[in-house]
Amino acid sequence: MEKLTQEQYLQWYRDMNFWRRFEDKSRSLYLKQKIRGFLHLYNGQEALPAGFLHAMEPEDRVITAYRCHVWPMAMGVDPKRIMAEMCGKATGTSQGLGGSMHIFSKEHHFYGGHGIVGGQINLGAGIAFGDKYNDKKHVTICLMGDGATRQGTLHETFNMAMNWKLPVVFVCENNQYAMGTSVSRTANHEDIWKLGLGYDMPSMPVDGMDPVKVAEAAYEAIERARRGDGPTFLDVRTYRYRGHSMSDAEPYRTKEEVEAYKQEDPILNVESHILANNWATKEQLDAIIEEVKSHVEECVEFAENSPYPDANVMYDNIYAQEDYPFLDKVENN
Repeated sequence: MEKLTQEQYLQWYRDMNFWRRFEDKSRSLYLKQKIRGFLHLYNGQEALPAGFLHAMEPEDRVITAYRCHVWPMAMGVDPKRIMAEMCGKATGTSQGLGGSMHIFSKEHHFYGGHGIVGGQINLGAGIAFGDKYNDKKHVTICLMGDGATRQGTLHETFNMAMNWKLPVVFVCENNQYAMGTSVSRTANHEDIWKLGLGYDMPSMPVDGMDPVKVAEAAYEAIERARRGDGPTFLDVRTYRYRGHSMSDAEPYRTKEEVEAYKQEDPILNVESHILANNWATKEQLDAIIEEVKSHVEECVEFAENSPYPDANVMYDNIYAQEDYPFLDKVENN
């Protein structure tokens, strides 16, 4: 793994603060009913994309569940288009048809944004299978929540991925709760990483509040996959500061628990390291925050000034075959 430099830490500080404020602004727009449907925020989990992107190559792939705004931004998708997508605008990543839960960018190798719990696990293995079949040296990062690890598809996928030595890294973004159900209530042990051991898959827990530890674990797993040695399962232990979604009143945890985890905030972790090494002054970091706030407002302005998609767009991208033989019958009825 490349040495972590002053520039990397300052970039992390800028990125992670932008992601956090982007999500906070999304919450505000949701409360104003400018974002509709469901909204799942990423606050507290920023060390994962920060660490992984440091270890990944530009052509590597990512697939995840529906808490999916930050990862595509980290991979280079224009955040203005992500905000527009969440607001249902034509300038969004999917012309406003996907919304918050279904961000997607083939150009940047980000394959969703999936609403079915655990549905992306086997799809991630499929992407990796395609790369191996076509002799491409890309690695797929397949992310899931702790709740998704209780789905049967995980076991089927783990078995096949190990049997075929697929270039995939399975990552549990373990934020301690599947909606409102704690990890301790879903099984007779809390060590989710042990699920990979039954398939002889290298598996381990990772401190998900520290981007350095995430980067180190990610690099080892990604290089193993790229060499052709098969998958790894990382149980990255993080925490979300907001509810499961905007409709979550959070009766299952205490304010004291949330505040305790905020003391381990990954952004504070990076800030403390920068200040301790005299890589920037507090005033310089404050200036970065002001730049970040301005950038977030630009995203909001872009989304609010963008048009809604034309109604006819709903009928596009349904049939791959242009002369689909039954289409006339459907339209006539």
